[in-house]
Amino acid sequence: METKVDHLVMYGAKWCPDAKRARKFLDDHGIQYEWHDVDEEEGARDLVIKMNGRFVIPTLLFPDGAKMTEPSNEELFAKFGV
Repeated sequence: METKVDHLVMYGAKWCPDAKRARKFLDDHGIQYEWHDVDEEEGARDLVIKMNGRFVIPTLLFPDGAKMTEPSNEELFAKFGV
């Protein structure tokens, strides 16, 4: 399933260490994003499962059509060139 976005969107949960780390990376580098908490937003968990075929967070969607799941800081550095 492909989801089109016009800005960076992240799906995650407050309890998820990978989501916390990815959010910290984005915040530390001043990268704007839209946050969706899969535990607090109705339908967000189901959307993540539809996009990935399984529940995996964080899931990041990019305006260029790219998607990253559970990206490492190294992968984020490469994507954003920071």
